[in-house]
Amino acid sequence: MSIVVRDVHEHELDSVLALNNAAGPAILPLDAARLRHFFETAEYFRVAERDGTLAGFLIGMGSDAEHDSSNFRWFRERHPNFFYIDRIVVASRRRGGGVGRAFYADAQSYAELRYPHIACEVFLEGTNDPVLLFHGSFGFREVGQHVMPGTGIRAAMLMKELCSYPWVNATYGRDLPHVAWAAARQLPVQPLSARSTGTGH
Repeated sequence: MSIVVRDVHEHELDSVLALNNAAGPAILPLDAARLRHFFETAEYFRVAERDGTLAGFLIGMGSDAEHDSSNFRWFRERHPNFFYIDRIVVASRRRGGGVGRAFYADAQSYAELRYPHIACEVFLEGTNDPVLLFHGSFGFREVGQHVMPGTGIRAAMLMKELCSYPWVNATYGRDLPHVAWAAARQLPVQPLSARSTGTGH
């Protein structure tokens, strides 16, 4: 019954895509090309397994990423250094079972070694009070609101200060100890043709 959070594998992308597009209006839809782009570039792309089956995924990136999300740009225009949660999806049959909390604990453990803040947004359409409560219980606070161009969707923009970062940064900087739990994701190596022409994006 334990939850295992680990880096995504390439053969799981179809399952991740299906999970994303079955999540409902609280998550923007994805196509295969955009998901592939995340797989090739996102510094944090992990899945959760429970009882041997895929229970959800979380995609995140730092503030210097090349990411075209208007919500990401909103944060970057106002804050110089942060870790951004682009999306988190938990399979409907697994909601309320601790998968979301396992993801946020893991994402924070990763982010607080590298960034002073963690950022995300919650759509304010419909009744999203349980989602806001979930984030509030993790220490996120609203720092503004943003209406997404082309959709009219209003989002609460949330941030959390990562209090361990100043000590980690002062002690280690970017030279973190080589231990498994602190390791960054190894991005897949793209073919030379894709890297030189930009076709991998």
